[in-house]
Amino acid sequence: MHFQLTEDQRALRDGTRELLAGRFGRDRLRAAVCDPALDRALWQELGAAGFFALRLPEEAGGVGLGLPEAVLVHEEAGRALLPGPLVACQLLAGAVDGVASGEKIVGLCEGEREPVLWEHPADCDELILVEGGAGRSAHGSGGEAGGGPGGARGRTGGAYRLAPDQVACAPFASVDPLTPLAQVTDLPRTGPLPLDVPRLRREATLLTAAQQLGSAARTVEMVVRHAREREQFGAPVGSFQAVKHLCAQMLVRTEMARSAVYAASVTESALGVTAAKLLADEAAVDNARDCLQVHGGMGFTWEADVHLHLKRAWLRAARWEVAREAEELLAAGLIA
Repeated sequence: MHFQLTEDQRALRDGTRELLAGRFGRDRLRAAVCDPALDRALWQELGAAGFFALRLPEEAGGVGLGLPEAVLVHEEAGRALLPGPLVACQLLAGAVDGVASGEKIVGLCEGEREPVLWEHPADCDELILVEGGAGRSAHGSGGEAGGGPGGARGRTGGAYRLAPDQVACAPFASVDPLTPLAQVTDLPRTGPLPLDVPRLRREATLLTAAQQLGSAARTVEMVVRHAREREQFGAPVGSFQAVKHLCAQMLVRTEMARSAVYAASVTESALGVTAAKLLADEAAVDNARDCLQVHGGMGFTWEADVHLHLKRAWLRAARWEVAREAEELLAAGLIA
């Protein structure tokens, strides 16, 4: 089995990077820090480019690609720190009208996690609540359809479709200035939606891991550039052994996570996805910390972008199989 990218996959990755560099460069990123409201024009441009309809069949107006390609575009989104419920919109493009084209923005919420957090609540046109379908039983189920035709709750979970005015929220401080949050305090279980909840959870976990991978790779690029340009005692700081070690460790973490994420996108193994998320979270968080360390005092400043990667990595690490859950699932898989 070959895990090297095909020519078409490389073209997709490069095209996505070019699109995001042109429409969400550093100036736009810094502007979004001060005003985190999502750019509807950009969202529709992403829809027109096939970002959300990537995995829909061509006869349904989609691009007809698969999970490995979805991983590549989310990796690029993570590299650019593109904000918004990107994972939710891609996974729900076939379930909610208007999402595939970018005309509608939909959020995705884990109902059993405490606290229940909703990303970009002011920008979302709808909220999808998922419950159940996680943990050891879901991993052993092979991804059976969750909730049945009515989205009713059961062993494999359920999903519910809600309008924003149906959801009671309270303010919640977000560590990431690009990702406003609200704490959901009351969720009516109305509007059942027929979704394969275990599969949705698994794919949301993997696409979030892909975003973490993109951020980890970007911090490697940032630290290498800084280590080459910054001089101390008449020499680039990258010539110092301690800095070399930090940079090498960052690269190793990134490539380990890349191998796991890419492999899981091909095999779609539940435990493979869990391992990929664990490694990608570690790479994104620890790389951002080491990148900040190499930048020294300037790395702590608001003007530097390093802290934005660290804050986004912390936020994503708390979504879709956090470290303690992943470790328990992998341990159970080893002794099963």
